[in-house]
Amino acid sequence: MRRIGDGSTLGKRGGFVGHHRNQLKQTLSGGVKGLFGKLSVAVIVLVICTVSLLLTVKSNNSNNQPSFFGSKGRAVVDGGARVRFNCVLSGYFHVFTEINLDTLWGTAASGGWRPSSAPRSDWPPPPKESNGYLRVRCNGGLNQQRTAICNAVLAARIMNATLVLPELDANSFWHDDSGFQGIYDVEHFIKALRYDVRIVESIPEVQKKGKTKKIKAYQLRPPRDAPIRWYTTEALEKMKEHTAIYLTPFSHRLAEEIDNPEYQRLRCRVNYHALRFKPNIMKLSNSIVSKLRAESHFMSIHLRFEMDMLAFAGCFDIFTTEEQRILKKYRQENFAEKKLVYSERRAIGKCPLTPEEVGLILRAMGFDNSTRIYLAAGEIFGGERFTKPFRSMFPRLENHSTVDPSEDLVGNTRGLLGSAVDYMVCLLSDVFMPTYDGPSNFANNLLGHRLYYGFRTTIRPDRKALAPIFINRENGQMAGFEEAVRRVMLGTNFGGPHKRVPPESFYTNSWPECFCQTSPQNPADKCPPEDVLEVLESKLESETNSN
Repeated sequence: MRRIGDGSTLGKRGGFVGHHRNQLKQTLSGGVKGLFGKLSVAVIVLVICTVSLLLTVKSNNSNNQPSFFGSKGRAVVDGGARVRFNCVLSGYFHVFTEINLDTLWGTAASGGWRPSSAPRSDWPPPPKESNGYLRVRCNGGLNQQRTAICNAVLAARIMNATLVLPELDANSFWHDDSGFQGIYDVEHFIKALRYDVRIVESIPEVQKKGKTKKIKAYQLRPPRDAPIRWYTTEALEKMKEHTAIYLTPFSHRLAEEIDNPEYQRLRCRVNYHALRFKPNIMKLSNSIVSKLRAESHFMSIHLRFEMDMLAFAGCFDIFTTEEQRILKKYRQENFAEKKLVYSERRAIGKCPLTPEEVGLILRAMGFDNSTRIYLAAGEIFGGERFTKPFRSMFPRLENHSTVDPSEDLVGNTRGLLGSAVDYMVCLLSDVFMPTYDGPSNFANNLLGHRLYYGFRTTIRPDRKALAPIFINRENGQMAGFEEAVRRVMLGTNFGGPHKRVPPESFYTNSWPECFCQTSPQNPADKCPPEDVLEVLESKLESETNSN
């Protein structure tokens, strides 16, 4: 059982190299044999140290980062972590690591990449005549709806359909009827995508035999992660037959991995350019960010220690009998029946980090009690019993209500408005840390947006690797705890470009499709002009001239 309470800009950042602590110890004795043995150890140590140093400096210089030599034969390389090599001729070779917070407050090494979702091959504007109207109902929370909107635009492009402004589910999750018009800038959305797809706010009425008649959309339920072929056959056939189709529910209804980079770039144009929150939300978010950054840097944390996520994960044993009853009831009502053993789930990192564990990770990384932290989270399940240890380590905890208790957010902190403000503050924060990025659409979308927004630093705890360290600590093995946590964290990605490996989502990592290089080795990675609309307008102009 986990014990509670026993814990007491844009800039460039160097490349990050993960290292493992190695130890070479050999005891040799006896005359000439012992002498040669000791000399051999010294030579081995020198060779290992030299090779390691050269590899590190090479890796560092490949990211155009400065390196310098410290005193006493020690090489010090600045990067996402500061790695110190101590070469000792006593038969030992140590690699000590410490995290350099100065670099974490900047941005990750880009390797020469920058975001770009402009087309790089033939991308004609939508034809004047479409095949019909596409309606969708986006269910789930704000960020699940966001990915559904991106998929809806792509589906409309694939089908040569006119997209009706997506509907946002008002009942099943938020009980919030703000709708698309209440959260997003509709005019900007339509204008930003005018070279990709036609968008209308509603299906127009038609005149038939002298009478005004509404077009009734034919309702379809798309398969989960439907392939493009489903849209170009079954859905398109019904659209041509009925003039309009209505796809509901529309969450995760189009495959993420599509072997067409231009389709993927369209998703990025929707997500990172067209979907802009309304001016009042942007103004409120910027006001909060300005207040948080008035003194210095600030970090945002998506603390997912909430009832729904704990019930989903099946992590009950650290709670009281009554709290367990509440969690189990919620799970029975909302998730498929499945036998979950807490100890097994915990051991493989399937439980959300407790607030105290988050604090211990940050403290092991070198953050102190002056760090200003913005919490993007709902109600912490278990209340003060769980938040108190975290607050004792990091007393400067804030949320949107404490930073800016304006009337706009009163009574709406858990609705779409509150979620939108949290999203923007986390996007703009110097460092972002999700504590449970498995099925969390909020965390996953933000990781992708921060990557696209200039490789902004993220701290992603490896819960599976950290689990045995925390379990050992709970069993009284305190020695070396912080060093073990640091070693795990040094092996994580801090926001730089990296290969997308399943189950990582395209919306979490759109590299390399939505990125380019200013000085590429591969011509296909060459950057087009900066402005996406400029690229599309030039393509539209050339298309018009050729016609």
